[in-house]
Amino acid sequence: MVTGTAVATSKRQLGNAISTVSARDIQNSTATSVDQAMSGKIAGAQISQNSGNPAGGISVRLRGISTVVGSSDPLYIVDGVIVNNSSDQLLDLGGYSQNRMVDINPADIDHIEIIKGAAAAAIYGSRASNGVVQLFTKRGKAGKPVVNFSTQFRSNSLRKKLEYNEYPFRFTNTTVTDLSQTAVERYDYQSDIFRGAIGTENNISVSGGTENTQYFMSGSFLGNQGIVNGSDFKRGGGRIRVDQTLNKWLKATFNFNYSLSGSKEIPNGGINEAYGALTGFIFSNNFINPQPDPVTGIYPSTAPIAILSRTNPLEAVNRFDFSQKTSRVIGNLQLTTTPAKGLSVNYILGYDNSTQLGTGFIPVGNTTPSYNQGYSRRADRIALLLNNDLNVAYKTKIGSSIESSTGFGATAQTEHVNSSSITATQLGPVSQVASNGATILSVENRSVLNILGFYLQETLGFKDKLFLTGAIRNDAASVFGSNERWQYYPKASVAYILSEEGFWKNSSLATVIPSLKLRASYGQSGNLTAIGPYDRITSYSTVSVGGLPGIASPGLLGNANIKPERQIEKEVGIDASFLNDRLGLEFSYYQKDVEDLLLQANLSLSSGFISQFQNIGNMTNKGLEVLLRGVPVKSKNLQWTSIVNFSINKNKVFDIPGGLVTFSNGFGAVAAVNGYALGTFYGASFARNADGSLLLTTGGLPQVERVGRTSAGQPTGATLLKVIGDPNPKWTGSFINEVSVGNNWSFRAQLDASVGGDIFNFTKRVGDRDLYGGLKGYEAELKGEVPKGTSAALFPIFENWIEDGSFLKIREVSVSYAMKPQFLKGNNMRVTLSGRNLFSFDNYSGFDPETNAAGQSNAVRGFDFVEVPIPRTIALALNLSF
Repeated sequence: MVTGTAVATSKRQLGNAISTVSARDIQNSTATSVDQAMSGKIAGAQISQNSGNPAGGISVRLRGISTVVGSSDPLYIVDGVIVNNSSDQLLDLGGYSQNRMVDINPADIDHIEIIKGAAAAAIYGSRASNGVVQLFTKRGKAGKPVVNFSTQFRSNSLRKKLEYNEYPFRFTNTTVTDLSQTAVERYDYQSDIFRGAIGTENNISVSGGTENTQYFMSGSFLGNQGIVNGSDFKRGGGRIRVDQTLNKWLKATFNFNYSLSGSKEIPNGGINEAYGALTGFIFSNNFINPQPDPVTGIYPSTAPIAILSRTNPLEAVNRFDFSQKTSRVIGNLQLTTTPAKGLSVNYILGYDNSTQLGTGFIPVGNTTPSYNQGYSRRADRIALLLNNDLNVAYKTKIGSSIESSTGFGATAQTEHVNSSSITATQLGPVSQVASNGATILSVENRSVLNILGFYLQETLGFKDKLFLTGAIRNDAASVFGSNERWQYYPKASVAYILSEEGFWKNSSLATVIPSLKLRASYGQSGNLTAIGPYDRITSYSTVSVGGLPGIASPGLLGNANIKPERQIEKEVGIDASFLNDRLGLEFSYYQKDVEDLLLQANLSLSSGFISQFQNIGNMTNKGLEVLLRGVPVKSKNLQWTSIVNFSINKNKVFDIPGGLVTFSNGFGAVAAVNGYALGTFYGASFARNADGSLLLTTGGLPQVERVGRTSAGQPTGATLLKVIGDPNPKWTGSFINEVSVGNNWSFRAQLDASVGGDIFNFTKRVGDRDLYGGLKGYEAELKGEVPKGTSAALFPIFENWIEDGSFLKIREVSVSYAMKPQFLKGNNMRVTLSGRNLFSFDNYSGFDPETNAAGQSNAVRGFDFVEVPIPRTIALALNLSF
């Protein structure tokens, strides 16, 4: 087991928690990406899909959020090589973006190891504050060639529709006192936007070799339609791995993976998106027929007022063209030598290069006012990540009862990112290229990040039952100034196998609890993702002044004295087994303190600048994790295994200057407030009487609470803002059951639960408004069940749109039948019927309580604004091995 160091370490020796996901778990998940397949299988991890788009992004949070403006995604390592998982958005598609983990074929993964604590920083330092996810790919074995082939057909469908307005009348005008109505026909836009989609996936691999040479080769193709008309995702690729023993003391490994992916995108949400299909739907009044004129083919405007109008949603689906392509190569060369007894030296050269290209086109004469004269965009991004790692390990015995394991090494990492874009509006009538626009904006960025690090680690084992580990990492990253560039990160842990003591073995305890391990760990790590490579520098830009080159002063003042955010984590835990290993327990409690948060502080206007990155504010995460694994039934022909994951994480920010920071991509309704969790909903609330009931106007309308009251007791003055909700769940958990019957049948089911997180339903806020009124909630006003004007009065009261996001989901269900048919000459064949995201038991009125309009944002979570819903998937798979 490799656990955050380059030298294999037994889980027995670890003082920190580690989780493992097997190839079988991945295979049974019906997932199209590795991070999606991990959902619900790791205690202490919140893994959520931000969008149901077939290439939609996944958020992975291990033990909560560790930064405000940086990335909280863990560090991903494939076969010892750090890989890029950035989620840059080349096109303005709304809040979501793709993870680059989508480029890796899950069928190539042998197993995954997840380290959640700061102990992961033993050799990865300032890149590992959010934990480490290590992927180990399949390799060949000595023997005759083995061929594995799998094919899968899947069906994707919309699990739930929004309840829409079906009332056959509308108000004749907006005057509050005029209740006259006009008969209208209502249209179900959702039936025209969504579809039943299909997908296929095919994988083939060949492996084998001799005692000195082993090989593994694979090829794959995935084609998956999205549930929004016109959207899809395709991925093809291949991988080859060769393990070669050159002589008794030298081994080499070569790994090469190539993938080419492409997606047809439908703009589908986002706070300010004017041309999205789903924003067009929610900003429409559904008494307007969205279909194009049968003669001219022209789409009608479906929005009621021009100032807030969005595109006709069917035109966005059928006429707009947005696509992205990614070509990616991941490779490595590893050399391992054992020049002396107990001594090993490992060198890794890693390479990860991805080239992304995005194009977007909106034709002239569309229904989007801001782009009525056409829109074209071309953007590209090339990211190159090079890793050089040298690791030395020495194992020896000290006397008869002490084993020593010493590791030290160095790493040099370089990341080059080049991106450019050209965006044009006011296009010619026939051309789609951006260079044909009357108004053209071009942008180019280049950056280089260099990291140099050294580490030293020592583990002492006493009689194979007490293990002490200490380590230190020294890191330098080019994003920081010379004064704060070098940072030290210490680590210490202890693991004590109490059940190995003689008094335990000789007592009745050994029969009840045959294995008991106590562990504790302490570690520090850094985070350098909160700032860009050059944010420490005051960067001036060139402008044209009367046709001559000039210089424009930036709004951001540089700061050469900023330093990495520092995470300090303490963890204690117990690992135990009971009833002859039929029941296992893993328990961890942790406290993760984050110091020196990097935030943009507002500056005095007299400085000539607007803001500056400074180390201000702190954050803490406290939580516990429980993993229970049991085998209730175990016989010759029947085995039943159950797994329970349970996690609690409590987040809090403090020492924020001014008491709070609000975030623009949450409409100012999301904030970091001292004493509360990051991402707390902060906004206007209901004005209430002393007994808690709503304080209504004389017309019976609700009111916004304000800072003062008149002599008559009515709200007056500025709007009173306060904490109105928390998107962070009180606890999360999963319940997994696997049953095997004989040698043929196997069944698997996984339930995922999240309890207590709130959601800001901005979708409902817009759809229930009188200006649009396309959702069910507006019917009450039309029917006279509430006073006319109620929807307008509720619109600014953010408290009204906070809903409970708790859910219990049937995440995965599968049934498999294995056989050895004669036509395969006794080799293996397995047929599997599976489902994913089948049902959700929740009280949420939106599409899905898991999606998030702000994508992978740390601060803005639980914000719903018509993202593509996560689809229900049914799949039929065939696996052959011969």
